[in-house]
Amino acid sequence: MGIHWVIVITVLIIFIQVGLVSKWGLKNIYYTRYFSEEAVFEGEEMEMVEEIINKKLLPIPWLRLESRFHTNLQFQHQSNLDIVDEIFHRSMFSLMPYQKIRRRHRITCKKRGFYHQKTVSLTIGDLLGISIYKKKLNVTTQILVYPKLIPLKEIPLPYTSWNGDVVVRRWILDDPFINAGIREYTYGDPMKRVNWNATARVGSLQVSKKDYTADHQLLIYLNFDLTDDVWKSIEDEDLIEKGISYAASIAQSTISQGINTGFGCNSYIREPDEKVRSVKESVRIEARSGKQHLYFFLNTLAKLKMDRSRNFNHFLKEDIDREIRNKDILLITAYVSEQVQERIEELKRLGNSVEILWLEKEGKRQGDREEEGDVSVL
Repeated sequence: MGIHWVIVITVLIIFIQVGLVSKWGLKNIYYTRYFSEEAVFEGEEMEMVEEIINKKLLPIPWLRLESRFHTNLQFQHQSNLDIVDEIFHRSMFSLMPYQKIRRRHRITCKKRGFYHQKTVSLTIGDLLGISIYKKKLNVTTQILVYPKLIPLKEIPLPYTSWNGDVVVRRWILDDPFINAGIREYTYGDPMKRVNWNATARVGSLQVSKKDYTADHQLLIYLNFDLTDDVWKSIEDEDLIEKGISYAASIAQSTISQGINTGFGCNSYIREPDEKVRSVKESVRIEARSGKQHLYFFLNTLAKLKMDRSRNFNHFLKEDIDREIRNKDILLITAYVSEQVQERIEELKRLGNSVEILWLEKEGKRQGDREEEGDVSVL
């Protein structure tokens, strides 16, 4: 066979495979992607699993998948994964007929948040790269990253001192030996508090009422204000993130002990497909207990925007207008304006207990605040 026939046949094969790839290459390619966990805590690792199937006789010489991920989801470098500027992630595949490939990528979740990806770009080409074809796939994946939990002993919880040396952290500690009668079972009450003797006598579930600390509702409020200027962006995001971690850590402890715990803040939540609203609603969680409530609590904290819906003065005024009473309010804040101080006093006059957990920058002592003239509200 002459050299010219070799050239002709080679060119013919090239054009045939180009034609086959152009017509059939993108057909019957199925791709799925999912995370190994629905939610993790900040700093933890998880896996992202990719599965791609070529359901046809035509092999795919090469296939590239490109997607954009937030920089807070840190991928471990792998031979089959190209990472560009810690944002764009490219996976390369070569598929034989009816072949299925599954790959696992390790990811470190560096920061709290709700991460949502909707699309991935698929690119295929022939053996020589003469022709390239692209397609956008709708592949929705999402992951919730909960705030980092901090040991309670590392949180500067407010306290009430009796005789100068007795510290009572009444939201964290419950006295199981003090009973104050019985009442009907309500949703969220732990089974360990069911009074079976009273239940048998009355004919419906009854629970033992504990002392003041267990019976009252705890509301954890987080102030996103660092100044009075509501239009000013949050400059110290790390300080607010610390407050979110404080709220998550305290709630995890109190809810697990059966203490009804709620939350509120002057930030807001916006779901990925939700339109931007001109008036943003503040975040409020009703005080309850139980495992499902804890999950809802953490989910909400993960989705909080680093922004404000209104200033904290107006947030507290909503409670005053509703005339809430007999609540234990733990206020986590780095700043208290004169107006907020007035709202605190109004809440107290309504019969609520208000204490402040100060947010301090790293290395700043409580004594430094007192020297500046700021005094916590007890």
